[in-house]
Amino acid sequence: MLSSVVRSVGRVVRGGTGGVSNAGPCGVYSSSIQRGYHERVVDHYNNPRNVGAFDKNDEDVGTGLVGAPACGDVMKLQIKVDEKTGQVTDACFKTFGCGSAIASSSLASEWIKGKKMEDAMTIKNSDIAKYLSLPPVKLHCSMLAEDAVKAAIKDYEAKRAKRNGKPKVQQNEEEVAGTA
Repeated sequence: MLSSVVRSVGRVVRGGTGGVSNAGPCGVYSSSIQRGYHERVVDHYNNPRNVGAFDKNDEDVGTGLVGAPACGDVMKLQIKVDEKTGQVTDACFKTFGCGSAIASSSLASEWIKGKKMEDAMTIKNSDIAKYLSLPPVKLHCSMLAEDAVKAAIKDYEAKRAKRNGKPKVQQNEEEVAGTA
């Protein structure tokens, strides 16, 4: 829903000419002729994957909510985890922000699905930025996506630790000592 709201403001009036362009927020064009962004950004912006939300109170769901006050981008990324295997079985997101932020969230939600949590933690902003060919001025979007993934995993792990009756610090100490 959030992305459809953002897309609904996609027609920008250009001053002076009285014409209307098909540029979306932050200049993401859906026309291949005028596009200033890589086609992967445009694809994920126009056709975002995994938009939605899970019940944040579900014990199998981890929620990461991150934002960048400087530009106003806010991302919520959620994961569902199979507790027995530690595998991310599903992911969804809602993002309020520019096309690069939406594309970064969409891509991260695709990449995280099917990964074990340890592997999901290896998703790096530099990989997202490289795949989407983000310009330097938009690198903060891929950083937010990485932060959202890590925050969702951290939230899930905190819920799991609470459910198992052990504070996270105690669990980590036991794992290091080999008593877990």
